[in-house]
Amino acid sequence: MKTAEDEPVAMTEEPANPSPQNSRGRARAFTIFFIVLLLVAAGAFLFWMHTRQFESTDDAFIEMHLDPVTPRIDGTIVKVYVENNLYVHAGDPLVDLDPRDYQVALDQALASLSQARSQVTAQQPNIPITQVENTANISSAEASVASARAALGSAEHDRDSAAARLAEAEANSARAQADLARYKILIAAEEVSQQEYDQVEAAAKAQAANVAGSRAAVESAARVVDQRRAQIQEASSRVEQYQQNATQQIAIRRAAVRTQEANSQSAAAQVEQARLKLGYTKLVAPVDGIVMKRSAEVGAHVSAGQQLFTIAQTGDLWVTANFKETQLNELKAGQTARIHVDALRRDFDGYVEDIGGGTGAVSSVLPPENATGNYVKVVQRIPVRLRLRPNQTDLDRLRAGMSVEPEVRIR
Repeated sequence: MKTAEDEPVAMTEEPANPSPQNSRGRARAFTIFFIVLLLVAAGAFLFWMHTRQFESTDDAFIEMHLDPVTPRIDGTIVKVYVENNLYVHAGDPLVDLDPRDYQVALDQALASLSQARSQVTAQQPNIPITQVENTANISSAEASVASARAALGSAEHDRDSAAARLAEAEANSARAQADLARYKILIAAEEVSQQEYDQVEAAAKAQAANVAGSRAAVESAARVVDQRRAQIQEASSRVEQYQQNATQQIAIRRAAVRTQEANSQSAAAQVEQARLKLGYTKLVAPVDGIVMKRSAEVGAHVSAGQQLFTIAQTGDLWVTANFKETQLNELKAGQTARIHVDALRRDFDGYVEDIGGGTGAVSSVLPPENATGNYVKVVQRIPVRLRLRPNQTDLDRLRAGMSVEPEVRIR
């Protein structure tokens, strides 16, 4: 057995003194670590300060108005003036449609307008002519009334004269009948001659016949009086009729003139419509911008509303930045922004114009139905419109859809 004395004794070696070179290496490493730590801390502090003062997103794009160019009428294309990517000014010609059919329609409308105006000219004199005719008819009817009344007076005078003659004839007949009665007694007593009796009898018969004639004359005169009264009533009715119809006839004539004038106005409107359609055969650029999506070709028949071009308005630009809803607490309209454009590798100045009224999901074609199924909360994004400030260089180089990274100063 081995004893403790037999165990080897561990020799402890005292460490050597560190050299000056190792000390300097450790100091340099510590210094570098401390500097790096300070730089990281400074960077973290600066990043924290930056995030407190700015909000940014990479979900942002350049946008502009894309105006479709469509014909207002059907037609066949006879000429195309532009190509894709060509810059045009408002009013520059784009496409010509075949104008011949619309020129014929305009000529027909002009002919109809001329005819309608001629009818108005022909109808207008009818009003004063009808007024003169009505006045003449009324005057003539009133004269007929006056003449009938005069004739009535004359007929009544003749009737009275005939009645007086009848009374005279009746008196003479009564005397003749009395004389005849006396002569009958005398002839029976043979105190008068037969000749005298015959004369008296003949005179009595003549007086009786005279009475009958006078009575017939009175009856005839009475019928003439009734006839004259009927003529007065007829003439008075004619006067009343002319007076009542005069206003209505004038109204009818004026209505006819108004109808012709309305026809003339309708024809003028058709002429204006035909002129417009003829003008629509020449399509011009509605705004300044760049031509895109050309589908117009010579010889193609196009319909009203068919899109032939799209014009991108390069003079009206903005940025749609989709910020997270958690970034909108300090975001307000009017705040300044710096917009970095990836394609141009430069920054542009802008400002917040407005904040959207809803999230992109809500305004999508198929909005989410969170009331059904399992729900997973997702941070939504709100579109914010940033307007580029005018009069900056290279604005004309911006195009719709370019990716940008806006940075909005919120403090």
